[in-house]
Amino acid sequence: MKNILITGGAGFIGSHVVRLFVNNYPNYNIINLDVLTYAGNLENLKGIEDKPNYTFVKADICDYNLIEEIFSKYDIDGVIHLAAESHVDRSIKDPFAFAQTNIMGTLSLLQAAKNKWKDDFKDKLFYHVSTDEVYGSLGEEGFFTETTSYDPHSPYSASKASSDHFVRAFHDTYGLPVLISNCSNNYGAYQFPEKLIPLFINNICNNKPLPVYGKGENVRDWLFVNDHARAIDVIFHKGKLGDTYNIGGFNEWKNIDLIRVLIKTVDKLLGRKEGESEKLIKYVTDRAGHDFRYAIDSTKLKDELGWEPSLQFEEGIEKTVKWYLENKDWVDNVTTGGYQKYYNEMYK
Repeated sequence: MKNILITGGAGFIGSHVVRLFVNNYPNYNIINLDVLTYAGNLENLKGIEDKPNYTFVKADICDYNLIEEIFSKYDIDGVIHLAAESHVDRSIKDPFAFAQTNIMGTLSLLQAAKNKWKDDFKDKLFYHVSTDEVYGSLGEEGFFTETTSYDPHSPYSASKASSDHFVRAFHDTYGLPVLISNCSNNYGAYQFPEKLIPLFINNICNNKPLPVYGKGENVRDWLFVNDHARAIDVIFHKGKLGDTYNIGGFNEWKNIDLIRVLIKTVDKLLGRKEGESEKLIKYVTDRAGHDFRYAIDSTKLKDELGWEPSLQFEEGIEKTVKWYLENKDWVDNVTTGGYQKYYNEMYK
């Protein structure tokens, strides 16, 4: 048996990782640690809550004493660290919260792991999940690789870059067995509707404005969240200690082109006239420090560990739109705040 601590496991990406590990590895005890901020939703994990190899713990990764107790109580062998503040717009308004969670929270986990495992690191692993935004911005050409220099431009990306540096420092200084992955923009089921894709799906459904930064020319690489969870699985089990792996969808889109695909897909599935909702597009003042383009080269992950995306964007976006249309109760609970009652009902 292995005891694996997954932080942020009630969030968007984390819940997909928790579900995958609980279902695929019955010989692992999965401890899902989440503080349940606005973006943490235990409804994302319905169906596995009663599994014998699953435990939920409500805790703040910044509470070092409590984290130490959890490492001891559950005899943690491995960590998959996903807990983070992740919304760039929020980081611009409140950079302190991002520094606290993303830097100090990561440091708390690293120190607890080092102290628990001491000098016996055999069969132990600290896997830190990060973002492509630490690399900064690209021009019209080129890709981020694992050796691209860090050049963060937002408080969010700066806090994630700092956490990456701490993970590497614990490997180099103490010998802590670590892995890091940096991923591109994720999309799929259970994403909190402050992010572009679920926000715009919801707004199109309700005929609300679609706010587009600048001229919508910024480019992002999009990764289906289930493919990201598969990549984390592969890296956790086969990655070379101390290494970094970039995870991308080989799937670049200008924001405005992505939005038009969303409009076309939602209108089609709702039986509307094609393109009817384009009238909802509203161009707004560009975000401060808005990176022009992100694009990840996942060649290392493909060549060394055999991972590659399972589907193309048009197929993935249709699956995603269908999920949000078929799960309006989940969307309503999230947008009204009703989902926050679920913890109190489940864990009295």
